[in-house]
Amino acid sequence: MPVLAMLAFFQLMAQESLSSDSLLRREVARMLMVGFRGDQIDDNSDAARYVRDLHVGSIVLFDVDLTSNGPRKTGTRNITTKKRLAKLTEQLQGYADEPLIIAADQEGGMVCRLKPEYGFQPTVNALYLGTQDNCDTTLYYAMRIAKEMKECGVNLNLAPVLDIHREDSPHLGHFKRCFSTDVDVIARNAGWFIDAHYKHGILCAVKHFPGHGSALGDSHEGMVDVTSTWNVTELTPFEKLISQEKVDVVMTAHIYNRKLDPDYPATLSHKIITELLRNNLHYDGVVVTDDMYMEGILSQYSIPEALALAINAGADILLVGNNIDTGFEANRPFKLVDIIVNLVKTGKVPYERIHESSERILRLKNRLK
Repeated sequence: MPVLAMLAFFQLMAQESLSSDSLLRREVARMLMVGFRGDQIDDNSDAARYVRDLHVGSIVLFDVDLTSNGPRKTGTRNITTKKRLAKLTEQLQGYADEPLIIAADQEGGMVCRLKPEYGFQPTVNALYLGTQDNCDTTLYYAMRIAKEMKECGVNLNLAPVLDIHREDSPHLGHFKRCFSTDVDVIARNAGWFIDAHYKHGILCAVKHFPGHGSALGDSHEGMVDVTSTWNVTELTPFEKLISQEKVDVVMTAHIYNRKLDPDYPATLSHKIITELLRNNLHYDGVVVTDDMYMEGILSQYSIPEALALAINAGADILLVGNNIDTGFEANRPFKLVDIIVNLVKTGKVPYERIHESSERILRLKNRLK
């Protein structure tokens, strides 16, 4: 081969390699749902860097900053007033070169980021709605939530909860976050809740697969084992709503369930995410993890191990809110992309898994209005 032709060949190969690396980083970043500090942003803020420079696929918003050593006060994170939130989400979308998923936990009741003190309407908890078990009542309160989310530019509600109510469950039952002990009541009310959101163009994430309601511990504080308390009927609400094509996103739980997988918690389990959720329940939508920095994960695994396991298990969006006791780290999203890219390049995560998740996320984004 002539020298000039050889040089041209190697230049082309280098360009293709660079292009391939850039594509990989872009698809990896699309898999991240990240949080940041502040209710206002500018060109130099962390949020701008995450969206404009790193191209993360999703943002998660909070109203309370849990990373500081001081008291945990409302209005210390991203959500402080209705007007400011609308401007914030508009700015975030302005930094994005594709539709940005902007999520918040707005279940109603105790788990409510859009609070009356910020100018939003009061909400009721899921147990109240399940006890009423009335279509008009559930639609009424869910429509109020969805309408206000739409007005403020939040397009994904990390709700409803499909877990079965158990009074002594400290993280769920205690706060009345579950609709009922009856799986049919759960599925009905969750379906109405989702219908109300669809009327305003808001997507929903059902949680916490494969059932967190019987947990007698809090996965924010450590790994929780539900093997002795979990029942197969806990899958029923998920199965019903999937069959009705009402599930946009499924959020996993950081729980051990040795009836389903003797080795790994649900978030990191191929048996639970791929074999059970995808193959058995025929779900082909987006799967989002609960926060990867919760003690339920960090107490057992390093971040590179957990990321590799979650992706290989079938998770599509990796939630890193940067808003728990492990602290805020401004460059964490950039480091996570580096870690995942390295996992791919070293063969610990196949590129096909990254591309598969990226395609699912793009399909979800195409449904944003």
